[in-house]
Amino acid sequence: MSATGTPATGSAPAGSGVAAVVVAAGRGIRIGGGTPKQYRRVGGQAVLTRTLAALAAQDAIDRIQPVIAADAADFFQTCLEELDSGLRRKIAEPVEGGATRQRSVRAGLEALASGAAPEIVLVHDAARPYVDAPLIARAIAAGRDHGAAVPGVPVTDTVKRVVDIAPGIGRVHETPPREHLRAVQTPQAFVFGPLLNAHRDAAAQALDGFTDDGALAEWAGLPVVVFAGDIANRKITQPADLIEADRTFAAGSAENPAPGARTMTSYVTRLGTGFDVHAFTTGDHVWLGGVKIPADRGVLAHSDGDVALHALTDALLGAIADGDIGTHFPPSEERWRGASSDQFLAHACELVRARGGRIDHLDITVLAEAPRIAQHREEIRARIAAIAGVPLSAVSIKATTTEKLGFVGRAEGLAAQAAATVRLPEEDGPGLDAQAETAMRQG
Repeated sequence: MSATGTPATGSAPAGSGVAAVVVAAGRGIRIGGGTPKQYRRVGGQAVLTRTLAALAAQDAIDRIQPVIAADAADFFQTCLEELDSGLRRKIAEPVEGGATRQRSVRAGLEALASGAAPEIVLVHDAARPYVDAPLIARAIAAGRDHGAAVPGVPVTDTVKRVVDIAPGIGRVHETPPREHLRAVQTPQAFVFGPLLNAHRDAAAQALDGFTDDGALAEWAGLPVVVFAGDIANRKITQPADLIEADRTFAAGSAENPAPGARTMTSYVTRLGTGFDVHAFTTGDHVWLGGVKIPADRGVLAHSDGDVALHALTDALLGAIADGDIGTHFPPSEERWRGASSDQFLAHACELVRARGGRIDHLDITVLAEAPRIAQHREEIRARIAAIAGVPLSAVSIKATTTEKLGFVGRAEGLAAQAAATVRLPEEDGPGLDAQAETAMRQG
């Protein structure tokens, strides 16, 4: 791997032709597992292999400059070997990326400047393997016509600007008109010299927080236009994105399917359990399963004391090995005093789905002498199903006494135990993933 070169002083040279910088130095920590997402298999090939192939197949692109992590040379070499020899000729020796995306892009630009600098440079994320020929052609044309151009797609959802007030909860500050909003993608296209100069200027001023090159170009005073992107040009960010990409490419709908491609995604079943207990105190109701039930006493608790939802939240967190309810909602924090427990369960469900998981079944047993829940059973099931976003048939709730034994039998409090069954994608499949992870650990 080439070392990052020292930038030349003065302005970047003018050039000719088109080059692409492919940013592949990230760790992809949101996707989980030991292998960065750009090296995970989708439909039989690594994500980065597919991205490089899509760019190298375009006649208009003369050179591709990969930027990778310092310890990812073996990862990259495996990807390179999967490419057709004709495509490999366009791909330069990778350079080492930096601690941020901005530093990694600059490393790629400096590598291009050290040779025959291009006229136009495309900057593309390795984790966007769906990029196709029409989008690349639009990018190159827009870069030539306007100097700085980014692909964007209309925002179809209403967007809210919020101020965070709790994990997963934000207070709405503003609702901008969506007709003026675009979701920006890559490849982004620029005249090479001005973009390199902008990167150098930002580095000289210790500005390192730009998340895309369009934003950096704006800061540098370059007029930036948005051209038509492609809604299919999705970025792989979450486990669910990886699963969808695997299915798409394995089905042969991609432009460059791998021969004999197979899906790498398989699920493992996880079972988590949870338990919660609260003592009785003065009051006239208890919360169970998100339903307010009249009672001759209440419960002593920091939040609303819903033992059923608390136990169920812990069961889901246990199934994904992500701590417990106290980890995410510390009782030492005053903001959770009297909090409704439905937000705890909803948060746990979001964490499962963020990992590409599926919630199969939720089962709760309430231990109490009183109140009796038989007449509230179906309402509780429906409420839990609504919070968790699962079918009613996936929720079960039962109740029992302890035959007058223990604190429950003495009517000093109530408790609940819960089990949650979920399916999660296996973090590492056979083939490239296993080879790549072994290489990284040894390297």
